[in-house]
Amino acid sequence: MNYDTLHRPGTEREWNESFYFNFYDARSDICGFMRIGIKPNVDERSMFFFLMLPDGSAVGTRGVEPVGDSSLSVKGLEFTMVEPESRWRLSYRGPMARMGAVEVSMVAMDLTFDCLIPTYDYRRSVGAEGERIARQVASEHLEQFGQVSGAIEIDGRRIAVDGMGERDHSWGVRDWNAPRMWYWITAQFDGENALNVTKLFTEEGEVSAGFIHLDGRTVPLVHADMATSLDSRGWPASLEMELVDSEGGRHKVAAEVMRSVQLPFVGRDGRSTSLMHENLARYTWRGRTGYGIAEVLLRQ
Repeated sequence: MNYDTLHRPGTEREWNESFYFNFYDARSDICGFMRIGIKPNVDERSMFFFLMLPDGSAVGTRGVEPVGDSSLSVKGLEFTMVEPESRWRLSYRGPMARMGAVEVSMVAMDLTFDCLIPTYDYRRSVGAEGERIARQVASEHLEQFGQVSGAIEIDGRRIAVDGMGERDHSWGVRDWNAPRMWYWITAQFDGENALNVTKLFTEEGEVSAGFIHLDGRTVPLVHADMATSLDSRGWPASLEMELVDSEGGRHKVAAEVMRSVQLPFVGRDGRSTSLMHENLARYTWRGRTGYGIAEVLLRQ
């Protein structure tokens, strides 16, 4: 089965198909995350793309345009499937705003994402009740971690990229303001060891999902307990996780936030708002050190 196809949309207004990628290169100390989302029932194709840079600054862009054709291309950001569930090309060319400043940088990106494990389907982690609870935040959800290579040019300065990252592909209803809170954790330690954790909190209950990839073997995650320490602004500063896999294995993971970008999402009613904290984090697990994105969404 090719999971990387576009799916027949449902009838719900907020039905969405989403493709997301992130990466971090510890040597170049550059982190990026990007998403293209398609909402055919409101004729909307949206994108965001952000880079967290070695000097502590960040650049980013967001955009919306009509759905148009079936390509994954919005406002200069393009995802091209080279081989299903195996290799993608990520490209961008255009302006990106300096976060917290008035300056604009010109950015060009050409990266290759090579998947390191078979596609992981969140259905392996949750049953029918979990699917029911998660139905407002894209109940169909696939994950893979991989190797990311290529280059990014910022204002004429070329930065080579050779790191690791995560991609996800989800479809179904996506209402950013439906959950009270969610965690989405990606951590890569090396090609044989990685984590993916989702913890979703809604008015109807909680859902845990994801996988443990330990010594080259993928095991479903079935429960996650999360504890977050906040800084003086009320933003995540560190996380402690206790994870349980489907074989009864227990895993303690700590994460320290290195840098972060905040993305607000305003509901279509114009009043409800959620704030997504996209955090570059350093993880420790079983004596290993790894890196990845610790995403925390909070309803305001």
